[in-house]
Amino acid sequence: MKTDDLVALLANDAAVERRRGARERLQLAVALALPLSFMVLFAKYGLEMHGLKAAASPMFWVKLLFPLCVAAGAFVVLQRLARPGVPVRRAWLIGVLPVLGLWVLAAVVWFSAPQDERMTLLMGKSWRLCALNIAQIALPVFVGAFLALRGLAPTRLAWAGAAAGALAGGVGASVYALRCPELAAPFLAVWFVSGIAVQVLLGAVLGPRLLRW
Repeated sequence: MKTDDLVALLANDAAVERRRGARERLQLAVALALPLSFMVLFAKYGLEMHGLKAAASPMFWVKLLFPLCVAAGAFVVLQRLARPGVPVRRAWLIGVLPVLGLWVLAAVVWFSAPQDERMTLLMGKSWRLCALNIAQIALPVFVGAFLALRGLAPTRLAWAGAAAGALAGGVGASVYALRCPELAAPFLAVWFVSGIAVQVLLGAVLGPRLLRW
């Protein structure tokens, strides 16, 4: 075997190993943190999942699945950002497109509703607590994702932190969706998305500070 061929083979094997290592570390972090997120939910609200009573409604599944899509997209992006020189390409669209779709749905519902009902659709009964609850439930995943990144090799630190925040926020919002009684699209488009966005911004701020080699 020629020397150049051997070097290329070793480089390819190393790239595969780094990809597997990043994915496995992040999967382990989420797997360990997810039960803690449920523990936070149960500690705050008990075992009764009021949100599940609305499972027959299509909006329940919108509320549950759109943050899961955000988390899935963030996971794909994050495992790429965790490796130097790996392009993200369009993986971020996995998480962004469901949010855009929700905003379009919220706009349709808002402008279709009578004017005196619009603020109820937007504020619901729990707007003051929604983003805070998502942040608290997301915290174990946020910490776990950052700890996993510390053992990897991200170079775009703010972006990696933001992706970790999106992963945590998406997981936190999907867990909270099991308890949250709100189903109106305008409420979800503002308060659920805000809860996730706070994690993204926090991750972007902390990334350069906590992920520096």
